[in-house]
Amino acid sequence: MFAPFSTALTALQSDSSAIDVVGNNLANLNTTGFKTETVNFEDLMAQTLGVASTPGQIGLGVAPIQTATQYTQGTLTSTNGPLDAAIQGNGFFVVKDATNQTLYTRDGSFQLDTNGNLVTSTGEMVQGWSAVNGVVNPNGTVGNISVPLGSVSPATPTTSLSVTMNLDASAGTTGAGSTFSAPIQVVDSQGTTHDLTINFQKTGANAWSYTVTIPPADLKAGGTAPVATGNLTFDGTGNLLTPAASSGPATIKITGLADGANDMNINWNLFDPSGTSLVTQFAQTSSVGSFSQNGAAAGQINNVSLSNGGLLVATYTNGQQLTIGQLAVASIANPESLLSVGNNNLAATASTAPAAIGPAGSAGRGSIVAGSLENSNVDMATEFTNLLTYERSYQAASRVITTNDQLLQETVNLIHP
Repeated sequence: MFAPFSTALTALQSDSSAIDVVGNNLANLNTTGFKTETVNFEDLMAQTLGVASTPGQIGLGVAPIQTATQYTQGTLTSTNGPLDAAIQGNGFFVVKDATNQTLYTRDGSFQLDTNGNLVTSTGEMVQGWSAVNGVVNPNGTVGNISVPLGSVSPATPTTSLSVTMNLDASAGTTGAGSTFSAPIQVVDSQGTTHDLTINFQKTGANAWSYTVTIPPADLKAGGTAPVATGNLTFDGTGNLLTPAASSGPATIKITGLADGANDMNINWNLFDPSGTSLVTQFAQTSSVGSFSQNGAAAGQINNVSLSNGGLLVATYTNGQQLTIGQLAVASIANPESLLSVGNNNLAATASTAPAAIGPAGSAGRGSIVAGSLENSNVDMATEFTNLLTYERSYQAASRVITTNDQLLQETVNLIHP
């Protein structure tokens, strides 16, 4: 008469634990990167009745529940957070806690701490590879990723420039329209900008001369000596005839800068890479369409962001960009063996296969999507269905205990009426 009590008690304990699992799943419905747990029930051994060739068996209840984590993909939500990242596919971000223990997470809510370290929202150090001169070696040892917040991007001197412009074909050699000036700005090796001026003079039909000048104050010797001179001729369709595209760019040479910067040797591209003339002559007012040059002043970091693939890129005040590092992704053959340790982190156990760490998108690792986070994969409808099932099972087990108690009372009353 006491066996039904213990049998039903195992059901109460297992159903209660299963309800705990459902409660935890629902509690983490909005937890970034959370993976739902499912419950597995297993019966206990049975007792055998009689000694016949086919003896009867009565089960002894249900074993404590087993749980399994479901590492199915959660939906990705775009956050536009500059340091947010999500893994699309297999793998985990690699982080280290304050005790230097390696942990794994699907939560890509990253940020920078006061020292410029890339960390999780709870302070764990994000692991990856730091770049050297903008180049990442993903075959090296992983470590903390740090941003050199006070670093300066050195100045890049101008070595090439292009000006898209038109010179007025209807202008005469004198009078209105016969001259035209186009200002351009270049950068020297110390990051100082210099305002050059290209002065054009029409010298005949389809012919112009040019002189490039620099302000006297920018030169040690002063004066108004030109830094480049030349002649342009155009064909009957308004395209540049000479210099020809095969002649290469015109040259602007600047020597003896007052600020002590290196001498400058600048290529002025009169044609684009396809050989199309950038300087034309049509019967329209002389004007500049666009100007570009490859120099940049020195700058400091003013923004850091992740790009697809897990590259961490710094943007400087001079508009330059430099790769600082790359996030590592760990592939684990049996992720269900990982142990949750809180803060959306997982730790390896004795049964966890060695983690294969490498860049995203390689060797079966998922891709990293920047500016997004992975939602929990908990399905609310499934969890509510499970909750009702376990509730009914708990009620049924309770009914077994109540019924058995009534039978026991009836038995006692037979002895003591």
